[in-house]
Amino acid sequence: MKALEYTRQFLEGYVPYKQYWNYEDGCVLKGCMDLYRATGDSLYRDFVVAYCQERVGPFGSIFNFDYREYSTDALNASKALFFALDETGDARFRGAIEQSMERVRNHPRCESGNFFHKERYPRQVWLDGLYMLQPFYAEYETRFGGKAHIGDIVSQFKAVRAHLYVEEKGLYVHGWDESRRQFWCDKESGRSAECWLRAMGWYLMALIDCIERIDEQLYEHRRALMDLFKEAVAGILPYADRESGLFRQVVDKKDLDGNYTETSGTAMTAYAVLKGVRLKVLSAEKALPFGQRAFEGLVKEKLLEKEDGRLTLTDICKVAGLGQGPEGGQPRDGSAAYYLSEPRCADDPKGVGPFMMALAEMLQTGKEA
Repeated sequence: MKALEYTRQFLEGYVPYKQYWNYEDGCVLKGCMDLYRATGDSLYRDFVVAYCQERVGPFGSIFNFDYREYSTDALNASKALFFALDETGDARFRGAIEQSMERVRNHPRCESGNFFHKERYPRQVWLDGLYMLQPFYAEYETRFGGKAHIGDIVSQFKAVRAHLYVEEKGLYVHGWDESRRQFWCDKESGRSAECWLRAMGWYLMALIDCIERIDEQLYEHRRALMDLFKEAVAGILPYADRESGLFRQVVDKKDLDGNYTETSGTAMTAYAVLKGVRLKVLSAEKALPFGQRAFEGLVKEKLLEKEDGRLTLTDICKVAGLGQGPEGGQPRDGSAAYYLSEPRCADDPKGVGPFMMALAEMLQTGKEA
């Protein structure tokens, strides 16, 4: 199968995205965990375990954890520690989980109760950060925290619904500035201007991954997240391209010149929808065709063969954010023009990881990939 061939090829030559504990590698680790559960292929298990073993010391210290600031991004890779603990029984991974959770406990918050996206972005909430941190938090609470703080997780999603949701579009904007001081935000609402596809993808994945970790004993909390998820899915699905099933970089601006169908956000949406069906949060009759069509569109239009015969996953937005760009780059004002100005790349973990996750869900529907 073409998609599985690609994932094996990608992992064989994989080089960690950064020298420190990072969210990009975390996306690939999550894709591997999902594919191991879907296929039983030890390639995926061994990749995750080896990654964690190389980076966690005998007493649970994560060698390359960046302590210079509090950042939600840093927690994404820590999700793999639960898997490594389960697969090996090695106590050092339990220690690394506690070290990561201590960062969550001390992470700075907005007055709304939400975690800052990063310490250097005070009072800002980005949809990205919900995916990076909240599923780790939910899994910790379910396994080791007595479920005492599940309500905190749910309240943060509710606050995001209150501040970042655009009713008339049925979509969420990328970020919100509680202080209303950032140049990219609306001075009344605090919201950024546009609905960036990958931000919507992060949000959908955050919701369905948290729903998976909250059992029926906490019915009201689980139901609240399910309602938010179903609303968000209902909001984004009408924007799928009719021919390909893919979604555009700026979700709701179909006719905007240069507004391309983007791979990472489409993969995230496909994953979330397919998983929502598997968990019986979404109707299979209504939602399954959308998820399958989006993934099949990725394989057909974005997974291409190069001249040397190797496969490449194309049209991945390299990076996007809000505020001043890195190293004096262009200001990231959250406009449609800004999102379309960011470069596209191929085989980036932010696209490949979600593609792997969506593939794992696709395989569990019984369809070839």
